[in-house]
Amino acid sequence: MWKLKIAEGGKNLVSGNNFIGRQHWEFDPNAGTPQERAEVERLRQEFTKNRFSIKQSSDLLMRMQLTKENQCGAIPEAVKVGEEEKITKEALITTMRRSLTFFSSIQAHDGHWPADFSGPLFFIQPLIMALYITGSLKEVIGPEHKKEIIRYLYNHQNEDGGWGFHIEGHSTMFGSGLSYIALRILGEELEDHQDMPMARARKWILDHGGLNEDGR
Repeated sequence: MWKLKIAEGGKNLVSGNNFIGRQHWEFDPNAGTPQERAEVERLRQEFTKNRFSIKQSSDLLMRMQLTKENQCGAIPEAVKVGEEEKITKEALITTMRRSLTFFSSIQAHDGHWPADFSGPLFFIQPLIMALYITGSLKEVIGPEHKKEIIRYLYNHQNEDGGWGFHIEGHSTMFGSGLSYIALRILGEELEDHQDMPMARARKWILDHGGLNEDGR
């Protein structure tokens, strides 16, 4: 199970300011209860199933962890007020408590609010390429990180087989080429997976002119 480490060191990490401002995910196969691991898997499946209509993860894995650590209690139910109803003092107080409890539950121990920076689709792929070129891919990217990078790229593949400039963008050659090459470097084959995402990606690239003369 993954754990978000905040203002902490880790394998291959160095710091000149005691890791202030750093957050990174670390995998621990023994972390979490069976129920928590099952919930993580359910969230993964739900996100994949709805990936074309809901493209933002809403930081659900992070929220699970922080809510457990903060122990702020249950978030009050939302107050519903009709157009003609008078807003009471009790309704206002409940709404304020709801807001304060929610934001307190997802606050990190050092005081800041972490967030997933998932919009651009052109950060992780060049990193994979650079690590591959320098021969350090396996030293830097462990098997669990590799699995999650592959999952992330597939979850943000568009229905037409390509990838955009960002997670909500239409397919472009730039986005598609970067993701296709990164996935191939990570070992993905054209025939992998039931819906053959790599074969569909290659078809999109070739149908739109290709990356080079033979489309490899």
